[in-house]
Amino acid sequence: MKDGKIQMAHGSGGKMSHDLIAQVMVPAFSNEILAEMHDAAAVTIGGARLAFTTDSYVVKPLFFSGGDIGKLAVCGTVNDLAMSGAKPLYLSAGFVIEEGFSIADLQRVTESMRAAAAEAGVFIVTGDTKVVERGAVDGLFINTAGVGEKLTATNISASQARVGQDIILSGFLGDHAIAVMSERHGLVLPAEIASDCAPLGGLVGEMLAAVPQIAVLRDPTRGGLATTLNEIAKQANVGIILDEEKIPVRQEVQAVCAILGFDPLYLANEGKMVVFVEQEYTERLLAVMRLHSYGREAKVIGKVTDQPVGQVGMRTLIGGIRLLDMLTGDQLPRIC
Repeated sequence: MKDGKIQMAHGSGGKMSHDLIAQVMVPAFSNEILAEMHDAAAVTIGGARLAFTTDSYVVKPLFFSGGDIGKLAVCGTVNDLAMSGAKPLYLSAGFVIEEGFSIADLQRVTESMRAAAAEAGVFIVTGDTKVVERGAVDGLFINTAGVGEKLTATNISASQARVGQDIILSGFLGDHAIAVMSERHGLVLPAEIASDCAPLGGLVGEMLAAVPQIAVLRDPTRGGLATTLNEIAKQANVGIILDEEKIPVRQEVQAVCAILGFDPLYLANEGKMVVFVEQEYTERLLAVMRLHSYGREAKVIGKVTDQPVGQVGMRTLIGGIRLLDMLTGDQLPRIC
């Protein structure tokens, strides 16, 4: 922010995004609810414990293998609610549409949103539509906000990470980012590479029913797994150590990353989550996750440690320790 101008990297979800929020947004809007800095705010109204969240979607291109901007807008907001331990209930949908945009494509997007909402068990109950001049927006941007009901009395939060907890990842990393990138640049990739965009509320509900002691839930979207774990480590004042050999990445995604110089640990995902839980509950939780289509590949990838505080390390295949910092710069802009 030295030159006083917003750069694309400020929207990456990485270090520059965090600096922008910390230096501009938080001072302006500071309050005890915002201070939690979760994917969804925890609010209580008339004794009801609710979660509230909002997100905007500017993905380019609008349509890609495994999804589109409409499916992404519903699933992303549903997942933010689920990561706070809430059952997603209601969404709003705001559309900013460029003059000249295809009505057929808009109908395709809204149908995708309808289908995603039906799968997630939520209702889109209010919204807004704005049309702007050609060139004022890139085709279509969507904002969705969501409300959900907290499922348990458990305080699911990054601050609940504790030394000794297992860290579970629900499936393969990097599919979404590589699918969007390949569509953007006209690359022909194997059919196995498609966005993992999916609503995780149903899976989270089953997980909390079986193991209400879950401490942390987070979906590693912009900035990827490494950035998400850094956020948690810093908020909880703990260390995190991962095992490289246990982190699931498809061979096809690894190959693309090797060619183009990407690191799958920093690639965006839209249908995956990381879970922190005490070791005594790990096997029970894994059994539940693996019965669900969105958790079939779940596995333990690391542990919470007492050092180094606020940092994330990874035990590599050759036995060394690689420190993983937050994403700096922007591997793939406009990924969601």
